[in-house]
Amino acid sequence: MAFEFMCTSCGEMHQGMPSFGAEDPLSYYDVPNSERSTRCTLSSDTCTVDGKYFFVRGCIEIPIDGEIEPFSWGVWVSLSAESYRKWLEFEFSDKRSHIGPFFGWLNAELMPYPETMNLKTRVHLRDQGIRPFIELEPTDHPLAVEQRQGISVARVAEIYAMVMHERPA
Repeated sequence: MAFEFMCTSCGEMHQGMPSFGAEDPLSYYDVPNSERSTRCTLSSDTCTVDGKYFFVRGCIEIPIDGEIEPFSWGVWVSLSAESYRKWLEFEFSDKRSHIGPFFGWLNAELMPYPETMNLKTRVHLRDQGIRPFIELEPTDHPLAVEQRQGISVARVAEIYAMVMHERPA
């Protein structure tokens, strides 16, 4: 049976597990648009700024009570130069889950949570080209708590409503 939930904002029944995320690292937007082509390199999974700030894309997965598939936030994490070089070395390897994990800092703001920029993370590579699993440091931050403890289907519906229907103009 497909995952489904009732949206708390529009009242419609939605099917399929929603996922949301950050399109680009927040630090990318700190560079003026007119300078990005010379100061930044951006792909679907990596970003560098000024040749000294390094970012990779991964997934914060949150278990859902009674469900097999997790809710997922697509995020960007900053890595050290050394960790980024190691990442690049194995970026296209089918077998890479034995590499790392790498320490990183979350480089994304995720609505509806309080400040998520610079939460401490561990980046776990996965095999077969699957985006890395991003493990948050086990703090009392609501996102970290949800990653550890899981959420209800009702919470998925609440997040969906906030992201899809209550975006600031």
